Amino acid sequence: MRRCFVLIGVIAFFLISVGCAGPTRLEKDYGTSFKLSKFNQILNPEAEKNLEPVTGLNGKAAQATMEKYQKDFEKAPLSPTYTFNIGTAGR
Repeated sequence: MRRCFVLIGVIAFFLISVGCAGPTRLEKDYGTSFKLSKFNQILNPEAEKNLEPVTGLNGKAAQATMEKYQKDFEKAPLSPTYTFNIGTAGR
């Protein structure tokens, strides 16, 4: 009976000591690489402060660009496939 209490006490001690352990290095750095790569992909972090209107293509150039973009997704006709058999095998 005494062994049982000692065993329960040792198990309780280990559970309490593991539960009170601080965060590991992995837990501290969790998500850092994602945040860093996201930050590095932003060209201008202060772009929201610029209130000037955006300038770019005029209407005709934008229309032509959009039409070309949409045509790129149309399926091109398949080119014919030719098969040449020369001789016979296995005879």
